[in-house]
Amino acid sequence: MTTPTAKPWIEAISAYTPGKAKSDDGRVLIKLSANENPLGCSPDAAAALVEKGPSLARYPDPASTALREALGAVYDIDADQIVCGTGSDELLNLIAMGYAGAGDDIIYVRYGFSVYDIAARKTAANVVVAPDKDYGTDVDALLALVNDKTRVVFVANPNNPTGTYCNNAEISRLHAGLPGNCVLVLDQAYGEYLEDDGPSALDLARHHDNVLITRTFSKIYGLAAERIGWCYGHPGLIATLNRVRAPFNVTTAGQAAAIAALADTEFVTRSRQHNAQWREWMASEFASLSNHGLKVIPSWANFLMVLFEGKCSAEVAYNALMAEGYIVRWLPGQGLGNGLRITIGTEVENRGVMTALRKILDANG
Repeated sequence: MTTPTAKPWIEAISAYTPGKAKSDDGRVLIKLSANENPLGCSPDAAAALVEKGPSLARYPDPASTALREALGAVYDIDADQIVCGTGSDELLNLIAMGYAGAGDDIIYVRYGFSVYDIAARKTAANVVVAPDKDYGTDVDALLALVNDKTRVVFVANPNNPTGTYCNNAEISRLHAGLPGNCVLVLDQAYGEYLEDDGPSALDLARHHDNVLITRTFSKIYGLAAERIGWCYGHPGLIATLNRVRAPFNVTTAGQAAAIAALADTEFVTRSRQHNAQWREWMASEFASLSNHGLKVIPSWANFLMVLFEGKCSAEVAYNALMAEGYIVRWLPGQGLGNGLRITIGTEVENRGVMTALRKILDANG
């Protein structure tokens, strides 16, 4: 008897593995595995969600018009050059779908966001992985792989899962080296954690017809449960994404919450300041553990990637932290079996996970 068989390029996909919230035995843990905002979300955004409850029977605005207008006003960009999606994940997939297919190349940087690989393989494109530079983006390595088949280049900036940042000059140099028919995608999911909010990336997209910027409300805005992302670029690029995106892809409540979150600049500033303070503190704590072989990668995001190069392995520390009540991110599937990505949490969570880790390291040499 025959059965349906998936296409070989779909079979080759390794499904996305989200950060855990529970231990293997079902215990609820302190979750430092998904880079969520430890301060929650804006009270105004939470109120907007509740206010839209009575409208559940009606489809949402399919164009997310009010949200796009609010984004345009905040970032001084044309609302007609914005498309919203079910998180930035949907938009990354749509970009690959719209601009690449069998025989084309999609390039991303080693240790980049795992969704890039999935998005590329869905289209039957060739997946090309560029070598990293100190766990971050190496522009020369990327450009060396560009050829007449290259259609999309994905760059997370700041990068997930390593937290590295590629400066404006290097991003401009990368763009200048790409052919005009290749789309440069600058994934700025963590852009709001930058002090200057990454405006140069928006300028690059404003002045060139082959650059797309993706962002999300899941991180600093604390709306991860609502899955709201947005993308900015040339009208032709946005038209392509609108052709292939799902209709009604952002909920009515989600649109309202996002608009309220944008308006609450005090919450965003407080979240950025909290993150900077405790990221610096945690980086200093990890540096003090260098005698145990720990090395922290400098981060511009709301997490730290910590490498374990001593007697205690990342895997041992990962499991031991679960036993202590903390879940972090171990990523052997992305070639980072020697590292743990740890989200910046509340003060209590940050101090607690460091105390637990010191205990683990002392017990494991």
